[in-house]
Amino acid sequence: MKNYLEKLRKERGINQEELAALVVSRQTIGSLENGRYNPSILLAFKIARYFRMSIEDIFIYEEDAE
Repeated sequence: MKNYLEKLRKERGINQEELAALVVSRQTIGSLENGRYNPSILLAFKIARYFRMSIEDIFIYEEDAE
């Protein structure tokens, strides 16, 4: 799953630690930004609420090619 998390975070002038303090661990933020981890629905909602955006505006779901 791709996302705009790093772009949004940088546009708002906050670092991973600052965002992590509000929603989850810094390691998880880094993993999300690098595409190594897909958020739970609860985490996606928390991040979307923080940025005052919809989940779909931050996280891009791509169906697996079959």
